[in-house]
Amino acid sequence: MVDFVNAERWVKYPLGLRLLHWVRAVLIFGLIWSGWTMTGLAEDTPMETFNFFYHNHKQFGVLVWLLAVVHLFLRWQKRAVLPQTPDRLAPWEKALSHFVHRAIILLTILVPLLGYSMSSSFTQSDGVPFFFFGEVPELLPKNDTAFEVFNALHKYGAYALLCLIVLHIAGAVKHRLTDKGGETDVLPRML
Repeated sequence: MVDFVNAERWVKYPLGLRLLHWVRAVLIFGLIWSGWTMTGLAEDTPMETFNFFYHNHKQFGVLVWLLAVVHLFLRWQKRAVLPQTPDRLAPWEKALSHFVHRAIILLTILVPLLGYSMSSSFTQSDGVPFFFFGEVPELLPKNDTAFEVFNALHKYGAYALLCLIVLHIAGAVKHRLTDKGGETDVLPRML
């Protein structure tokens, strides 16, 4: 028998949003790993290795930005059917959950834009490739001072995004372990 009073806890996100969530998660972790790896390469590393990391980091960054825009559009389009925040969450948990989700969405748009701005403004940039589509046009003037600013913002934005993702995962795990199958166990809504 279906419990209509508590039926909302079984409402899942639409399939498209669930797929985007997990694809973006994998891509973002890959980008953070590749960012750490490529910036830590020794100066005597072969140029092919540098190019492999930098080109792929750039094009997958563009892909994450595009997926974030699609995600925002789908969320707006499906807003009437999205699961609501569980009523049993403490007020501070609701506030933190809303902040973390919105900040993650914002940073998945901003961090790639900052990376693009960094690459576009760098005087020695070799462009921003995007798979078989060719190069993304560089719209910013070449300016190494602007590059330094965008570089710092991109780096610290990525660290902030990583911290928020860790907080997001910790919240999902905490509710999974303490309320498995209960109203605040929100993990099944994204599976």
